[in-house]
Amino acid sequence: MTNEIDVDLGERSYSIRLGVNLIGQPSLLDEYFSGTQALIVTNDAVKELYLDALISSLPNSMKINTVIVPDGEAYKTLETYARVIDKLVETRHNRTTTVIALGGGVIGDLAGFAAATYQRGVTFVQIPTTLLALVDSAVGGKTAVNHAHGKNLIGTFYQPRCVIADVATLRTLPERELRAGLAEVIKYGVIYDSQFFDWIDEQLERLVKIETDAMIHAVRRSCQIKASIVQADERELGKRAILNYGHTFGHALEAVTGYQQLLHGEAVAIGMVMAADLSMRLGWLPTTQASRIRDLVKRAGLPVSPPSLSSSAVFDAMNMDKKVVDGQIRLVLAKGIGEVIVTDEASTETIFETLDAKDDLCLA
Repeated sequence: MTNEIDVDLGERSYSIRLGVNLIGQPSLLDEYFSGTQALIVTNDAVKELYLDALISSLPNSMKINTVIVPDGEAYKTLETYARVIDKLVETRHNRTTTVIALGGGVIGDLAGFAAATYQRGVTFVQIPTTLLALVDSAVGGKTAVNHAHGKNLIGTFYQPRCVIADVATLRTLPERELRAGLAEVIKYGVIYDSQFFDWIDEQLERLVKIETDAMIHAVRRSCQIKASIVQADERELGKRAILNYGHTFGHALEAVTGYQQLLHGEAVAIGMVMAADLSMRLGWLPTTQASRIRDLVKRAGLPVSPPSLSSSAVFDAMNMDKKVVDGQIRLVLAKGIGEVIVTDEASTETIFETLDAKDDLCLA
């Protein structure tokens, strides 16, 4: 059985098709092709698991090319993007081609940016294979590559034609990657739905075990929340910024560690705890709720304190965040579980109190 979640964006609307064992189903993607060419972008690990099944499900008449890129955030660069563009040019893909992202968030962001810019935009299909991509990066149309001075600084908004969300892929996901994805699931409870946060708290063991009904619900509710926010603010001019809860701290941690030490979800997990700590210091978030966020992140097997880094270096990296306006850091902070705001009211001194707290975050 396939669930469909609609992302209503007028002429850019699309569906998220959610189910089990979707990859490889004949004709699953037929309606989304506008021509007879397709380029599949993936990495070595995902290639071994799903590439043959995906190709076998595509029409025999399709001209299919593949490009295999290195795995990891460190390779989400202009150089790797150029490899994808070079492949499209070398194999003579035209404006009716379809770029298919088969992989996690790095693959989706990279392939999406290539699709958005090749010949001013070609059809793009997302097939996420990590929990983080299923619930977050594959939905909403953000595409980008990183710069040495900051994450996702080079990119654009470009919506996919569809998202194929196959939760069966999670059974081949390394445990560390699965837990990293849970950070984004928890985020949706914090920013939007306190009842969903309660449900995650109660069902966490089932999610870690990838029990199908629990995981389907977690992915469906996460996608519903993101779709609702994106529909209200597609290009992040206002409300959509709340999706970045924990990300200003998290992106800074990733940049300062050279995208080598932390998975994106791990950095977001720490960032969510740091944002809860700062919210508590401002007197907005009750200590009990800040501690509850920290405890759930920890129970999910995720880090709750940053690596040993210079607070000044992290603060400098935060100043490269895309939400910075006229030199003023704007942060997504919590007023309660299920309610967050975007604010520039946190002083530099208070931000440094959180940065310096290290292992004592969210502790009264």
